[in-house]
Amino acid sequence: MRIGLIGTGRIGTFHAAALSRHPQAGSLLLADAEPARAAALADRLGATAAPTVDAVFTWGVDAVVIACSTAAHAGLIVRAARAGLPVFCEKPVAADLAGTLEALYEVSAAGGVLQLGFMRRFDAGYRTARELVRSGALGRLHTVRTMTADPAPPPPGYLPTSGGLYRDCLVHDFDMVRWVTGREVVDVYATGSDAGPPAFREAGDVDTAAALLTLDDGTLVTATGTRCNGAGYDVRMELAGELDQVSAGLDDRTPIASTEPLGPPPARKPWTGFLERFAPAYEAELDAFVRLVRGEGPNPCPGDEGLAALRIAEACELSRRERRPVALPEIATGRPSAAA
Repeated sequence: MRIGLIGTGRIGTFHAAALSRHPQAGSLLLADAEPARAAALADRLGATAAPTVDAVFTWGVDAVVIACSTAAHAGLIVRAARAGLPVFCEKPVAADLAGTLEALYEVSAAGGVLQLGFMRRFDAGYRTARELVRSGALGRLHTVRTMTADPAPPPPGYLPTSGGLYRDCLVHDFDMVRWVTGREVVDVYATGSDAGPPAFREAGDVDTAAALLTLDDGTLVTATGTRCNGAGYDVRMELAGELDQVSAGLDDRTPIASTEPLGPPPARKPWTGFLERFAPAYEAELDAFVRLVRGEGPNPCPGDEGLAALRIAEACELSRRERRPVALPEIATGRPSAAA
């Protein structure tokens, strides 16, 4: 098997290293908008560097991994689908809902295979939480609380093209709400604050956000996120039912301290970022993609799953802007099928 990987920045470098270690991944062809960066990484990993992104589609590969900037995702997804190549793409599919719908339609029309990079689906804690909810061990689920807290804001230049806190960051939480509970969001009420660094106000974004989601069985969900959590990287999901409650993401590196005299001690080595916290999950999702390409397993996160999470994020953004509840049917859907 030969895999073409497009984008050799931070996440692309991680994916390339993981694939280079995978016993069934075969050879790697690396490409980047900056060819020198791809060449340097290829030299370190013993891979092949392509002189252009176009070469990935002409030099003969069996699958494509897309880890470049968001603006290029949709076009590359469509190109791979039309070439008959299975594709793994970091979220999002596109920068907006219209672009996402069009790309997924193209994938479906071509009979293509697209796996999206929602890595939390492969995290051990979240997978166990899902099993407990689905088995009924918690009883009737009544409350879910999610949190994503980055230790520091991204570079100011990233914000105008990020899609905003809901689409770029909390979209992972929205995917987890659906994946863990097996329920759908019916309405949202969201708000946000731009009281932190001025770059957020300048970009029309918020640095901290909160949303109340109602699921189709009446379960209430609170989802919070911030770019300014100086204590460290904190991602958690708490699920409370009539019989029991559990938390995913709570361990000895969770950056939170108890004020109780007999409470647990503060983390001595808090998580510093998503690549460190979810490293095993990132490797597992690529292993699933390799098995998918080899015909040895199902698609664990098809494109329509990303669309569903994005619709929730879009509803939250609309709610924040207009300061009102938003029902999910207000967010238009398109024609792509589950084959995407």
